[in-house]
Amino acid sequence: MIEVKSLTKRFGTQLAVDDISFTAKKGEILGFLGPNGAGKSTTMRMITGFFPPTDGTVVIGGSDIQAQSIAARKKIGYLPENAPVYPDMEVFSYLDFCAEIRGFSGNKKTKRVSETLERCFLTNVKKQPINTLSKGYKQRVCFAQSILHDPEYLILDEPTDGLDPNQKHEVRQMILDMSATKAIIFSTHILDEVDAVCSRAMIISDGKVVADDTPDGLRRRSAFHGSVVMTVQGNNASAWDTLFTDIEGVKNVSVVDGDEKRATLRFFPENPEVPVVDRIIAATGQKGVTFSSVFVEQGRLDDVFRDITKTVEAT
Repeated sequence: MIEVKSLTKRFGTQLAVDDISFTAKKGEILGFLGPNGAGKSTTMRMITGFFPPTDGTVVIGGSDIQAQSIAARKKIGYLPENAPVYPDMEVFSYLDFCAEIRGFSGNKKTKRVSETLERCFLTNVKKQPINTLSKGYKQRVCFAQSILHDPEYLILDEPTDGLDPNQKHEVRQMILDMSATKAIIFSTHILDEVDAVCSRAMIISDGKVVADDTPDGLRRRSAFHGSVVMTVQGNNASAWDTLFTDIEGVKNVSVVDGDEKRATLRFFPENPEVPVVDRIIAATGQKGVTFSSVFVEQGRLDDVFRDITKTVEAT
């Protein structure tokens, strides 16, 4: 596993990362979230050995990143932020160079590079200079070098940055496919990506870990978790919020929007873990109200993210 132990980083008087500890095991995809300047990239650079920590350490598969730096780095695949590559090199030559640095030679090196080109959908541009590629293709080249040596641990900083929707889907699928045998940490500011890929999500704000849970667990922290949204027919704007207040298990009702023909109502349960949708549907029939749609809100990661990070910033 990856073990992060009391990791701290200061730049002069600025405390960028403040005593962070966590583990990431093989088979786990850990999404690293946080506002700009929260300390995500700094943490990832310390995990990979590019920044020495002010305090604390990181152990990669039993190898300390400081005391056994080479042994630890051999186990890591790292995609840094902004896809740094050698722009004048052709794609194939660059990956061939990276493979040689990683200790591959001969037919094994050629096979490894060819497999990686195909896996990252780069075969059609393999003879093209990197500086002529689009941002999305450059990102794929950098991603390719991070997985070229089939590392046990992947550290990916914004791996889908600059990719179009189809390319994002391809990269996400690759990450999912690799996760069975690897521990993967990747930072992202795209909350949909957490739902699509992550088995666990960690939110960092002001250099501290402020949440560590599954995506479903984080959604349960949303004020909207368990609420029922129903579109009803008719114009009764002044009475909608009082008409349904006698339903057992419903705390209150609010009007989300409406016009002269219909309204969208939100029912907040007293206990989000106790379903009330059947009672609400039954109540509409008893009260002679017609509805056209109904769904149960699972919670919104963006709301949870804002609430958690704003609370930290306010303190």
